[in-house]
Amino acid sequence: MNKKYRMGVIGLGEGRSIMSAALQSERWELAQVCDLNEELCRQRAQEFDFHHWTTSYEEMLANDDIDVIAIYTPDQLHGKHITQAVEAGKHAICTKPVLPSLDDAAKLLAFMKRTDRKLFIGQSTRYFEPMLHQRRDFEAGRHGELSVVEAHYITDGRWFLDKGWSRQKGFSWFHGFMIHAVDLVRWYLPDVSEVSGFARTSANTKAFGLEAWDSLRFVARNEAGQIASMAGDYALPALGQHAQSQIGCVLRGTQGTTRAEYSNLTYYTNFAGEEPKVHTFDDKEPYYFRFENKSHHAGEYQNYIEYFADCLDRGEEPLPDAREAIHTLAFMEAMTRSVQRGGQPVKLAEVIAEYGL
Repeated sequence: MNKKYRMGVIGLGEGRSIMSAALQSERWELAQVCDLNEELCRQRAQEFDFHHWTTSYEEMLANDDIDVIAIYTPDQLHGKHITQAVEAGKHAICTKPVLPSLDDAAKLLAFMKRTDRKLFIGQSTRYFEPMLHQRRDFEAGRHGELSVVEAHYITDGRWFLDKGWSRQKGFSWFHGFMIHAVDLVRWYLPDVSEVSGFARTSANTKAFGLEAWDSLRFVARNEAGQIASMAGDYALPALGQHAQSQIGCVLRGTQGTTRAEYSNLTYYTNFAGEEPKVHTFDDKEPYYFRFENKSHHAGEYQNYIEYFADCLDRGEEPLPDAREAIHTLAFMEAMTRSVQRGGQPVKLAEVIAEYGL
């Protein structure tokens, strides 16, 4: 029988999904949760009938009944909370992005190299049902030689800006939203070497007093000539899920083309020797979307914590780990520089060398 791991959760906003995931997983026991907001702790206690909560992270760190701490706090606290968890002898799960910038990236990599504790970054879209099937087909070689990866994350996210806390200094549609599409590209083309693109801030975002790019388009390639495209729109009217999925990943290869979608539970395939097919997983909607208006997607979290448990069983590095997550941030820094330079191509090697990665 596989070991059952004990989890602590800090940050109970987004942490709502990981609480649900741990409580329903046979691989995990929810041991304790934490948030500075006592009212939110009480709200989650009532919602899940789970009453082991604290407002003190130090108390959670000292809890010997916890094997892994799951971190869903604001981005600027991730590095500190990861370090504290590992120093307390815990493994860690951290929501994306692992850090708000590359400034402390080399420091975090050096720190993780000195420990036997594991750090897993929760890039949840990888663990949605259609994406899992697409990845299995890719690893089985069904696409043949991969030529193109296309990823997008397009949604009308203006509702997000109605929450005052979301408009704090440093808000970025790019790092908060488009990172999902960027991660999907890097999942299939981890050796991307050059990127170029454009971005703009619409009047809709400016109306909230923000200067944050909300429409973005990029093209990237690796040294082998494989191509990727990434697109994002976050403050413009959307066509709706029936016309365009919020998130999509298309793989085009010599033997097959596929498209995996979120939040549609749909996967399209066209492989050599087969008729084109549409695979639907609508029966799994209650597993993936457990809360109102699909506002949280706990099924993906349950998939990835069970994957992490398997990695801990085997002593393997979970992916994305710190190195892979930081490489994604370096890729996004290169994308940012391309926009700032009027769309000129930027080499990732430039960013990696500058930050000593």
